[in-house]
Amino acid sequence: MSYNIYHNLLIKSSSKNVFDAVSKPEHLNNWWTLKSSGTPKLNTEYNLNFTDDYNWFCRVSELKRNTSIHFKMTDADKDWAPTTFGFDLEPKDGGTLLMFSHINWEGDDHHFKHSSFCWAMLLNGLKNYLEKGKVIPFEERN
Repeated sequence: MSYNIYHNLLIKSSSKNVFDAVSKPEHLNNWWTLKSSGTPKLNTEYNLNFTDDYNWFCRVSELKRNTSIHFKMTDADKDWAPTTFGFDLEPKDGGTLLMFSHINWEGDDHHFKHSSFCWAMLLNGLKNYLEKGKVIPFEERN
């Protein structure tokens, strides 16, 4: 059995802007990672760096420009290693409905539950970044 995290939120921004914010390192670093690298192209590798101890890698496993991007973890801690996370986008009410998923967790332990909470907080940060231009310093992101 696998466990999954899902969050949906409406962002008052275009699908292109939301796609760029969840796929381009210069934007990821403003709401999620400390520093990242990668290119939104199918099968390319991304480096997601949070600290020296949390320097993870993934690859683009699904891609439809301005519509969806999914990442399969390739090197991460043992809980994240088998997982895939992604962002599906749909125009809605003059903005974009972001449908987030983080699937294939092996258990519903503390780390799974904590990660679900963290994703909710980070996605709210993404919303504020896109709608208000607000960047929370990395050290203050929980």
